[in-house]
Amino acid sequence: MKENALKLMLAAVGAALGVYFRELIGPVVVLILVMVLDYISGMADAWASKALSSKVGLLGLVKKLCYMIAVAVAVIVDWIIQTAAAKAGLDMGNFYAFGLLVTIWLILNECISILENLSELGVPLPAFLVKIVEKLRKETEDKGANDT
Repeated sequence: MKENALKLMLAAVGAALGVYFRELIGPVVVLILVMVLDYISGMADAWASKALSSKVGLLGLVKKLCYMIAVAVAVIVDWIIQTAAAKAGLDMGNFYAFGLLVTIWLILNECISILENLSELGVPLPAFLVKIVEKLRKETEDKGANDT
């Protein structure tokens, strides 16, 4: 009996996450893309500065995996809020705030890191680009702080 209840609960969570990720697929794909670009630009920077280290590289990969865990946690928070609201008779519509905020914040963080890596490699960057990415990250942080 308990095994069936557990299977039912896991199926419900899986279905909810499937529906949710339809909304998040674009931002998550962009996050994965910028994580790959950041890793490549970081490796290029380390190689150019003769500081290439397998330990640091592995730590970078673990960090990227943890980013995806953070997105998963935010998705779960959104799902819990939607479920609790539904139980209370409230219709929150498509509430995806935390998942999107975390994903966008991580994308902007990765973009800043990519720009830093490129700068270290001597790539000339327009100052407005660095400022605009940092401003967007700050606004995302502020939005998240105001919504909680």
